[in-house]
Amino acid sequence: MCVCQTMEVGKYGKNASRAGERGVLLEPFIHQVGGHSSMMRYDDHTVCKPLISREQRFYESLPPEMKEFTPEYKGVVSVCFEGDSDGYINLVAYPYVESEALEQDDMPERDQPRRKHSRRSLHRSSSVGEHKEERPSLANDNPESIQETKSPKVELHMHSDVPFQMLDGNSGLSSEKISYNPWSLRCHKQQLSRMRSESKDRKLYKFLLLENVVHHFRFPCVLDLKMGTRQHGDDASEEKAARQMKKCEQSTSATLGVRVCGMQVYQLDTGHYLCRNKYYGRGLSIEGFRNALYQYLHNGLELRKDLFEPILAKLRSLKAVLERQASYRFYSSSLLIIYDGKDNRAGMFMERRAEMRLKRVDTSLSESLQDDSSTEPSPSALPKVDVRMIDFAHSTFKGFRDDPTVHDGPDMGYVFGLESLINIMEQMREENQ
Repeated sequence: MCVCQTMEVGKYGKNASRAGERGVLLEPFIHQVGGHSSMMRYDDHTVCKPLISREQRFYESLPPEMKEFTPEYKGVVSVCFEGDSDGYINLVAYPYVESEALEQDDMPERDQPRRKHSRRSLHRSSSVGEHKEERPSLANDNPESIQETKSPKVELHMHSDVPFQMLDGNSGLSSEKISYNPWSLRCHKQQLSRMRSESKDRKLYKFLLLENVVHHFRFPCVLDLKMGTRQHGDDASEEKAARQMKKCEQSTSATLGVRVCGMQVYQLDTGHYLCRNKYYGRGLSIEGFRNALYQYLHNGLELRKDLFEPILAKLRSLKAVLERQASYRFYSSSLLIIYDGKDNRAGMFMERRAEMRLKRVDTSLSESLQDDSSTEPSPSALPKVDVRMIDFAHSTFKGFRDDPTVHDGPDMGYVFGLESLINIMEQMREENQ
C-alpha cells in the first residue's frame, strides 16, 4: 500500500504515489441505492466503478439509439489505494497508463475490488474487522445495523444536507437519521475492506468513468429495478446460475420480469429520504411491488400524479428501442428511474402548505398562499424525469467478444419487465385520476 503524507482535503490528492501528478481524491457516491459494488464520486458530473472488461467493451459498442438510455461512458482511470499519516485510507484516481494498471479482465465480477470511500473515510484498524458478508435478511435494515456504521472507529465524511432514513422490516422508520444512503455506506465499507486486504499485491486498479445520471437533480429520488426474467450470464457457473434462478423464481422477476433492488424517495412532510434495499425487493409479491412503486411516487403529502406521463413516455420509448436490438441480452442489468423530489411548483406549494399546518397558520394566510402566483403550480409544466439502463457486466450480442452463445431476437425477458412496469403505472394512473 502506498503510504503518503496527510492528503489535502479537496478535489486533488497531494504528494500521492505518482510524482508530478495531482490525483483526484474520490468520494463515496451518497445516492447509490442498489448494486453490490460501491460507486465513487469523481466530480459533480462523473462517477466511477471498478472496471470489468466486458462492461467496458459493451459501453464502447453501444448502438447510437441506446445511448439516450445509458450513462455516458467517459473512459478509464487508474485508482491507487493509499494511506495517510493519520492512519486513514483513501482512493485517488490518476490518468490511466496501461503499463501500470492492474489487469482485472479475467477476475470474476464478485471478486472485483469494491470501490470505497475516499476523503479520510474508514480507519485502517476497522476496515477489515468490521467487514461482514451479505446476509439475505431484512435485519440489515434495522436500527442496530445502522448504528453499527457509526462506530467511533469509523470517521465518515460522506454526507448530504438532507438526512436519510431506512425503513425496517416492519415498515416503521428507524430512529436513526443519517447523512448518506445506508446502502451506499454498506457497499463502500465492503469495497474498501477488500481493497485494503489486497493492497500488498496490488497498487493500481482500473476504474470506469461514467456519467453521474442524478447530477441534474437537487433532491434525486431513485428507483433501482433489476430487469428481466433471467439474471445469470451465459458464462455463469452451474452453481451461480442455480442461485440466480432461485432468486428470480422467489421474486417478482419471474412473475413480472422486474423486481425492486433499491429506492430512495424524498419526503416533503419530513424533509428526509426514505430508503429501501434489495432484500426488501426480493420479498415482494405482485401487490407488494405495486405498493413499492406507489411509495416511490409519493412525497409524503401526495401521490406525484404529474410523474406518470413523463415516466411512461420514457419507458415506452425504451421498450421500442430494445425491441429493435436483435440478439442483445442484458442479463443482471438494472434500470434507474429518477425524478427530483422538489423540482416542481406543485411540490413547493405542498411543502409550504405542510409548513403552515405545522406552524398552525391562520386559514386566511393559507388562502393567500394559494393566490400567490410564485407558488401556484403550472399545469402545463411537466417535471423532469430520467430513465437509464446500468450494469452491463453480463450483457452480450451477436459478435460481441466472440461469445459462443448467440441469441435470436430482442431480449424478451427485459421487454416483459418493461411491459409489466408500464401496465402497473397505467393502472395506477387510472385509479388515481
